[in-house]
Amino acid sequence: MSYQELNQASITSLVHEFYDDVRADPELSPVFSAAIGGNWTPHLDRMVDFWSTVMLGTKSFQGNVFGKHMILEGILPAHFVRWLALFNATSSRLFEPRIASEFQVTAKRIAGSLQYGFFGSVVV
Repeated sequence: MSYQELNQASITSLVHEFYDDVRADPELSPVFSAAIGGNWTPHLDRMVDFWSTVMLGTKSFQGNVFGKHMILEGILPAHFVRWLALFNATSSRLFEPRIASEFQVTAKRIAGSLQYGFFGSVVV
């Protein structure tokens, strides 16, 4: 399926399919499981709100993304590379190229900001 339209339903699909991939990924799953635990529902709901705010301007997300991530331990530069690769693959699979590209540019910017916070440099 390729979404031609950016809306709450298509963002929900992206978030859920992407995090299904994350949970199945041997490199990322342990990192996310350590931070989230067994109940993914609050995180998924929060990520739908986040991406809806970023992409649709809904203002449904409020929070400190940078601060929340900076308290995590065991984060490596390779985790960002893998996260971005999975995100790009999922968004490309689900959306027509123009919309996928919008997601990917934003995701790369977010990953870069967090990488800089963790390591003082950017690798993606």
